[in-house]
Amino acid sequence: MVDPSRVLCMVLAGGEGKRLSPLTADRAKPAVPYGGHYRLIDFVLSNLVNGGYRKIVVLTQYKSHSLDVHVSRTWPLSTLLGNYVTTVPAQMRRGPFWFSGSADAIFQNLNIITDEQPEYILVFGADHIYRMDPRQMVEQHIESGAGVTVAALRVPVDQADQFGVLELGDGNRIARFREKPADVEGLADDPTMVLGSMGNYVFTTETLLEVLNTDALDSSSAHDVGGSIIPLLVESGVAQAYDFTHNVIPGSTPRDQGYWRDVGTLDAFHESHMDLVDVHPVFNLYNREWPILTSVGSLPPAKFVLDGEGRTGQAINSIVCAGAIISGGTVRRSVISPNVKVDAGALVEDSVIMHDVRIGAGAVVRRAIIDKGVVVPPGVQIGVDPDLDAERFTVSAGGVVAIGKHQLVPPG
Repeated sequence: MVDPSRVLCMVLAGGEGKRLSPLTADRAKPAVPYGGHYRLIDFVLSNLVNGGYRKIVVLTQYKSHSLDVHVSRTWPLSTLLGNYVTTVPAQMRRGPFWFSGSADAIFQNLNIITDEQPEYILVFGADHIYRMDPRQMVEQHIESGAGVTVAALRVPVDQADQFGVLELGDGNRIARFREKPADVEGLADDPTMVLGSMGNYVFTTETLLEVLNTDALDSSSAHDVGGSIIPLLVESGVAQAYDFTHNVIPGSTPRDQGYWRDVGTLDAFHESHMDLVDVHPVFNLYNREWPILTSVGSLPPAKFVLDGEGRTGQAINSIVCAGAIISGGTVRRSVISPNVKVDAGALVEDSVIMHDVRIGAGAVVRRAIIDKGVVVPPGVQIGVDPDLDAERFTVSAGGVVAIGKHQLVPPG
């Protein structure tokens, strides 16, 4: 194994996340709260840090303040040992230009690579839900002698237009790579599936520098890692695939082994939360051998109060975070974030309730995502009348109601 100090990690965190609106109206996608007290970016950072890679730069661009604050407060590492997690905005070192793509984001920050002089560079996405030991991918990359290794997993054919799709030649060599193709053929052993890119890459530094400079000179390029850089390296025969299903995580179970979700839409975001609240969760937040790290602040324990007919404080098959008070309300199959209050007679089902939300007495909330600071007035019904919901809020293709941060909810 290569010395971790010779590995630089670059986390791509500049995306707008338009499909997650209104959750991204006030923040970058990687800063969106998840699972109660995490942010999306905590998952990739936890994987890198747990794997021993602790030289990490987070490349930001859109609405980055919330993300900057979270990283600076949550992820201080010991600089005495040369470790760091730091955000890097668009510095415009090559002119007054924002990042024009993920590859351009790296190209505009080549000074970081020059300063660190790493042997290998990990380029990972910032907004996926999964556990992964990156050391195992790096080990395969070194043994293969590849210029780039692409983490991949099987995805249904009908989702191919959401992924970079790999076609393999001999062994793990990538023979063809297409970004979000409209027409694909399934795998030989399973025609219903294709091999999709996870958006995680390991580069040999020399290879990455060479291809970035080539791409920068191409005015027709989209300057995207998946859409531009990887196809160039596939053509030159130096691209390999890493099968994510072979990644072994301490403490994992057969049920959550190989779990990976792109939560780029409201429906996917909601569905992945429902994975968390199962009796035997599809994704287990409670694996202490490979923890998902974050900072929860100084909060009192959750509290369940009142016990009477129609106003018993209870939560069933749910996650309830510190500072929450279930005050005579009922919560089922939901995620209740810190400092949420559910008042007497209220019902919350199949929902994601973020920080500092108050659900008023007698209110009903079903299949909803409610962002920070929202007050649901007493008696209001959300997720009950689809036509009324569509007039007042954002409703996903799958019927999930989304209410933005501090959005005003009209009285019932």
